[in-house]
Amino acid sequence: MGRVRVAGFSVSLDGFGAGPEQSLQDPLGRNGPALFGWFFGTKTFRAMVGKDGGSEGVDESFAHRAMDGFGAFILGRNMFAHSRGPWTDDGWNGWWGDNPPYHAPTFILTHYPRDPIEMEGGTVFHFVTDGIEAALERARDAAGERDVKIGGGVSTVRQYLQAGLIDELHFALSPVLLGRGEAMFAGLDLPALGYRVVESTASELATHIVVGR
Repeated sequence: MGRVRVAGFSVSLDGFGAGPEQSLQDPLGRNGPALFGWFFGTKTFRAMVGKDGGSEGVDESFAHRAMDGFGAFILGRNMFAHSRGPWTDDGWNGWWGDNPPYHAPTFILTHYPRDPIEMEGGTVFHFVTDGIEAALERARDAAGERDVKIGGGVSTVRQYLQAGLIDELHFALSPVLLGRGEAMFAGLDLPALGYRVVESTASELATHIVVGR
């Protein structure tokens, strides 16, 4: 059985994993894209959006690790859609277009049932209404010996952390201040949950910190 990991999760210096006022126009919230300055220039990200080139080095190494080796993904609803409430037949199939970067079964946490959506490139979105543990069980079955990635957002990562279900987390600490947004660590006692820092590497654009048990 593989591990359960968070990888490539960007956090501001003041502890926010997304900006305020998330919307269709600002899926990462106001000023949220500034968190990913380390990621957008890497070879991994540019390949995800169909472009050549990109940076090498520390940031690329962590960007590659953030998408490699996963047999299934778990996402909160906001990571799939901007809408709230019951699903509507509006043709929305996620933020990434016809060929999302997951290329594996991807389980969306939601309170509202919906039929699976099969996309190009091997991504199939499954909608799970019976909680985080049920989603993880299905993701583990789908992943086999490969890892499961808890892809976010902040609320989803916090729920899995509080339940003690994550083996390793990679945070990219970006040198920006958001002031407001979704707080990643508020009220969490990571040492009490058994976590410690196992790796720390800095680039010009971020400090990459891996926390594990």
